[in-house]
Amino acid sequence: MIPSEDDIQSLIAGCIKNDRMAQERLYKRFHDVMAALCMRYTKNMQDAAEVLSDGFLKVFKNIEQYDSSKASVATWIRAIMIYSAIDFLRRKQIKYMNLPYSEEEPGIESEAVQKIDADILLAMIRQLPAATQLVFNLYTIDGFNHDEIAAMLNISEGTSRWHLSEARKQLRQTLQLHPPKA
Repeated sequence: MIPSEDDIQSLIAGCIKNDRMAQERLYKRFHDVMAALCMRYTKNMQDAAEVLSDGFLKVFKNIEQYDSSKASVATWIRAIMIYSAIDFLRRKQIKYMNLPYSEEEPGIESEAVQKIDADILLAMIRQLPAATQLVFNLYTIDGFNHDEIAAMLNISEGTSRWHLSEARKQLRQTLQLHPPKA
């Protein structure tokens, strides 16, 4: 059962009061969705669990700053999880290469992607270099533009574009080597 907005606001009020039951209920409500998000940004379950834990710790520490007039609580928690993943990857010291970007963007056949199981696609994305995977996820899945990604990661827009292009190129090569079963 999906909690109503009043239920969510009640949970938030409880979390502000440091009510452990409210924190547990909020955690359980958003755990699965946020765990899946964390899995997209990391290479394994252990790293995803670390990002998820760090993210929820930030949620509970900063719950008083949540403003329901600006975003839904799900959107607010999602943003915290994305930034927690970026922080985690920074601690792992991923490297961004400032490489020239060409306007020729490689494409991926949408029909081929539609035939791929989500777990297989996730595994393919995880094979990308960390910086390239991060930019791909931020742009393709989470909907950030290159300007926003550049600001988040302290890189140039061209570098962001290069990583996206490189991700698409590598994914296309993987699809050509291992085409999906019909």
